[in-house]
Amino acid sequence: MAAKAPGITSGFVGAVGNTPLIRLNALSEATGCEILGKAEFMNPGGSVKDRAALGILQEAEEQGLLKPGGTVVEGTAGNTGIGLTHLCNARGYKALIVIPETQSAEKIGLLRSLGAEVRTVPAVPYRDPNNYVRLSGRIAEETPGAVWANQFDNLANRRAHFNTTGPEIWEQTGGQVDAWVAATGTGGTYAGVALYLKEQNPKVRCVLADPYGSALYSWAISGQLASDGSSITEGIGNSRVTANLEGAPIDDAVRIHDQAALTTIYHLLWQEGLFLGGSVGINVAAAVKTARRLGPGHTIVTVLCDSGDRYRSRLYDGQWLSSKGLEQPVRAA
Repeated sequence: MAAKAPGITSGFVGAVGNTPLIRLNALSEATGCEILGKAEFMNPGGSVKDRAALGILQEAEEQGLLKPGGTVVEGTAGNTGIGLTHLCNARGYKALIVIPETQSAEKIGLLRSLGAEVRTVPAVPYRDPNNYVRLSGRIAEETPGAVWANQFDNLANRRAHFNTTGPEIWEQTGGQVDAWVAATGTGGTYAGVALYLKEQNPKVRCVLADPYGSALYSWAISGQLASDGSSITEGIGNSRVTANLEGAPIDDAVRIHDQAALTTIYHLLWQEGLFLGGSVGINVAAAVKTARRLGPGHTIVTVLCDSGDRYRSRLYDGQWLSSKGLEQPVRAA
C-alpha cells in the first residue's frame, strides 16, 4: 500500500488534534500581552472534547474492554458525547448518551442526527443518584458489551491532553508560555495541559477559570468547595473535584460573570471573526484578567473550546438572554 502523502490523515481519528494557536489581536494589543487561543473548535467533531473521547476509546480498546459492536455509554453536557458518537461511527461501536435536558437543543439534536441513542434527564446535583453522570454509569453496568467512558474520573481524559494538547502548545509557542488559563468541567483539558507545561517549565503560571455557580473557584482559592450565584454556561464548572482535576497545579483562579463572558464572545465575533461558545467567553475573559495581573510582555494561552453554532438559540438570541436576566451585547455603530 502506498504511503500517505503529507497532509493526508487516516480517517476521523487522524484529524483529531494539531489545531492552530490563534493570536487574539484586539485583546493582545489592548493588554500588551500575547493572548493565544488553541483553536479546538477546528477538531473534526467540532470541540476540544474530541481529544478526550479519542483517548478514552483508545485506552478501552488497548485494555480489551471494548469489543467490535460494543456500546460506549457516557453522561455528558454534549461535546464529549458528540466526539464519542463520531468515533463510535468510525470504529464500529454504538453510542448511548445521557444528557441533562437543560443543555442546548442544538447539541441534543446533533447527537441524535449522528446516530446516538440519546436519553435526556432532569438536571440534578451529583449527589443525587439520578444525576446524569451517575445514571450513565449504572446504564453501562446493565448494558451487555458496554463500557462507561466516565470522562470525569477516567484519567485517560487528562492523559490525552498531557500527550497531545500540552506538547502542541509548547512547540507552537517555542516554549515561551507564561500562563495557561482554562475553565474546567471534567478537569481533563486544564489538568493535562497544566501538568505537561509545568514539567517543561515550573514557572508557567496555571490559572483555573470558573463561572459563578461552580465551587471550583472557592476550592482553588481557599481549599473549600463552596459556590454562589449561577451561570448559563454549559459543560464547565463543578460541585466536586474530579479525579482528572485532582493533583493538577493551580497557581491562581479567576471567576467570571456571565455578562462578561457574553461580552467577550461577541467581541471575539466582531473583532476577530470567531463565532464561539460560552465557555470560550469564560476562558478568554479570564486570560485577559491574567494578562492584566501579570502586566505587558507575557504570553497567555487559553482554549477556544467549540463553535457558537451549538448555542445559537441561546447565547446569540436576545430574547433567550433576556429571559435569563442578561443583556445581548450591541455592536457599536
